[in-house]
Amino acid sequence: MVEEAKERLILRRETHLDQLTDKLKEERVRRVIEPILVGELYQGMLRAEDIEYVLDLGLITQEVGGEITISNRIYQEIIPRQLAWESQSGMAIRQSWYVDEEGRLKITSLLESFRQFFRENSESWIERFHYKEAGPQILLQAFLQRIINGGGRIDREYGLGRTRTDLFILWRRKDGSFQRVIIELKVLHRSREQTIIDGMAQTWKYADRCGADEAHLIIFDRTVEKPWDEKIFLEDRVYEGSEDHPMRFPITIWGM
Repeated sequence: MVEEAKERLILRRETHLDQLTDKLKEERVRRVIEPILVGELYQGMLRAEDIEYVLDLGLITQEVGGEITISNRIYQEIIPRQLAWESQSGMAIRQSWYVDEEGRLKITSLLESFRQFFRENSESWIERFHYKEAGPQILLQAFLQRIINGGGRIDREYGLGRTRTDLFILWRRKDGSFQRVIIELKVLHRSREQTIIDGMAQTWKYADRCGADEAHLIIFDRTVEKPWDEKIFLEDRVYEGSEDHPMRFPITIWGM
């Protein structure tokens, strides 16, 4: 009931949520919110006056140790959805394409379609965004939201310094049971292999906490001069944990 109430609140576009759209367009707000969506700092350090301003707006909270996060669960959902709204509305995709006869969401087919869409359209679509550094994350969430609406929900977790964005899809099948899927998003900065190693550990940790039965790790390569054929790859790996906590958990890794 709480989730349903939250969704109605967002879709009704209450006055203060509608005003949030205008605030997100302000440059000093973008300089604070965008690194949180990406999960890391870039292009210099945050400005103290920007942080103070966004704190006063109530969009973020700052812990004693300095960690900055989106202030509440509704803002965590509404901010990326608002930034992706125009893109989501312009995507000619249907939920029925990605649901099997048992009502199960075909995540692999969905991500394959997004990868091709991203390859063909990312440059032109991201160029429209005010939040260009967070463009890949926003575009994927717009794509997923277009499919998930009406059959499930997406929970998002992100924060400055986390180096990734976590998405948890909860989808209701025809028999009333739930499908739980984790999608972890990372931007390639170090070597591909090290990014995969770090990402698999992070993905498993979040999947374990959510009780997910399927996990995917997406690595966005933002290197402009690199050909797409070098950016795109698909691997099925098994996370085996550590010596103290051995396990076997399959994770599908997507390069984009």
